Amino acid sequence: MDLGYWLPLFFAGAMGLALLIYVVLDGYDLGIGMLLPFASDDEKDVMVAAIGPFWDANETWIVLGVGILLIAFPQAHSIVLTSLYLPVTLMLMGLILRGVSFDFRVKAGDKHKAKWNRLFAFGSLVASVCQGWMLGAFVTGLTGDATSTLFAALIAVALPSLYIMLGAAWLLIKTEGELFNKAVRWGRMAVWPMGGFLLLISIATPLVSSAIADKWFTLPNAIGLMPIPITTALAYVALVWIFNSKQILHNGYGWLAFVALMVVSVLASIGLAYSLFPDIVLGQISIWEAASATESLLFTFWGAIIALPMILGYTIFIYRVFRGKATHLSYE
Repeated sequence: MDLGYWLPLFFAGAMGLALLIYVVLDGYDLGIGMLLPFASDDEKDVMVAAIGPFWDANETWIVLGVGILLIAFPQAHSIVLTSLYLPVTLMLMGLILRGVSFDFRVKAGDKHKAKWNRLFAFGSLVASVCQGWMLGAFVTGLTGDATSTLFAALIAVALPSLYIMLGAAWLLIKTEGELFNKAVRWGRMAVWPMGGFLLLISIATPLVSSAIADKWFTLPNAIGLMPIPITTALAYVALVWIFNSKQILHNGYGWLAFVALMVVSVLASIGLAYSLFPDIVLGQISIWEAASATESLLFTFWGAIIALPMILGYTIFIYRVFRGKATHLSYE
C-alpha cells in the first residue's frame, strides 16, 4: 500500500467530514441564535435550552477540522489562514461573544438579560456571515480578485439562510405549542430565500471558476453528476412541502425537515469536494503537495482513528441523553 498516496486522502476525507458535521450541527444553533430576536422572552429561554446541552460539542467539529488542516496539511493551513485572517478573527470573536452571552444572559440578572440576548443573536450573525465569506473565498481559490470577492459576499449572505432553516427545523424537533408554530412560520419564510440562494450559487460557481465548470459540464462527467443536482432539488421540494403540510408537522414528523436539510448539506459537500479534488486550495496546491511527511501522517493517523470515533460517540451520546422536548433553561 502506498501510504504517501492514501494517508493524505484519509486526512482530507476526515477534515471534510468534520466540517460537514460542524455545518449541520453548529449551523442549527447559529440559526436559532439569529432567530432569537423574533421570539418572546419566555420563548427565548426555551430556544436557548434547545441548544444548551449541545452547542459546545457542536463546535468541537470545527476545532477538529482546523486541527487536521494544521497537522496534516501545514502548507495549505498557512495559505488559508493568511488569506482569511480577517474573517477568521471576526468569526472567532462572534463565537466568543456567543459563549459569553450564553452564560451572562441569565447570570447577569434580568436587568441585563435583553442586552445579552441581542449580543447572542449578533454573535451568531457575525459568525455565520464570516463562515460564508470564508467558504466563498475558498471555493474561488483564495485569489482575492473582484470576482472572488463578489462570490464570497454572495455566500456570506446565503449561508445564514441555511443556518436559519436548520434552526427552525431543530425547533420543530425540540419545541411545542406557540414556539413550534413560530418555527413553522420562520421556516416558511426562510425556505424561499434559501432556495433562491441555492439556485444562484449553482449558476455562479461555474461562472467564477473555469476549472469547476470543466469538471461539471464536460461529458461524460455531466451525465454522471446529474444525481447530485436532481436529488438536491428533490430534497428542497420536500422541504417546502414539509413546512407547508399541517398533517406532517402536527403528527410528529417535523424532524423530516431537518433530514431534508441534512441531505442538501451532504450533497453540497460532495459537490464541493468533487469540484476541488485533487487540490486542497483550488489552483494553488494539491492534497499531496500540501501534506506533511508520510512518517508524520502515519503517527497522526493512529491518534485520529482513536479521537474521531470518540468525538463521534460523545456527540451521539449527548444527543441521546438530552433527546426530547426542551424546557425553560435553568442554571440551578
